[in-house]
Amino acid sequence: MKYEIRDRYEGYSLFSVETESFKTAVEIAIRHGVNLSGTDLSRVDLSGVNLSRADLRRADLSKSNLSGGNFYGANLSRSNLAGADLSSATLYAADLSGADLSSVNLSNSDLSGSDLFGANLSGTDMTNADLLGAHIFTK
Repeated sequence: MKYEIRDRYEGYSLFSVETESFKTAVEIAIRHGVNLSGTDLSRVDLSGVNLSRADLRRADLSKSNLSGGNFYGANLSRSNLAGADLSSATLYAADLSGADLSSVNLSNSDLSGSDLFGANLSGTDMTNADLLGAHIFTK
C-alpha cells in the first residue's frame, strides 16, 4: 500500500512510499533524511517506532500511540503531543521545549537530559518517569 506523509499546514506531500504500514513509512522517511517538521502524524499508531534524532519541530502528534518509541535526541520543540501515549518511550536528550504535552502519558519514560522548557505539562502522567538532568521550567 502507498503511504504519504503530509505537511500539516500546507497539505503537500513530503514523502510517499509503498510499504506494509504507516509506521514503516515514517521510519523509512527518517532513514532517507526526510525532515518531518510540521508534519501531521496525529491519531496514528507509531508504537515502538524509532525516530531517534528526527526533526519533528511543530509536528502534530496529538492522540498518537508512541508508546515504547525511541526519540533519543529528537527535536520535538513546539510540537503538539496533546493526548498522546508516550509510556515507556525513550526521550533521552530530546528537545520538547514549548511542546504541548497536556494529558500525555509519559509513565515509565526516559526523559533524562531532555529539554522541557516552556512545555505545557497540564494533566501529564509522569509516574516513574526518569527526569534526571531534565530542564523543566514550564509555562
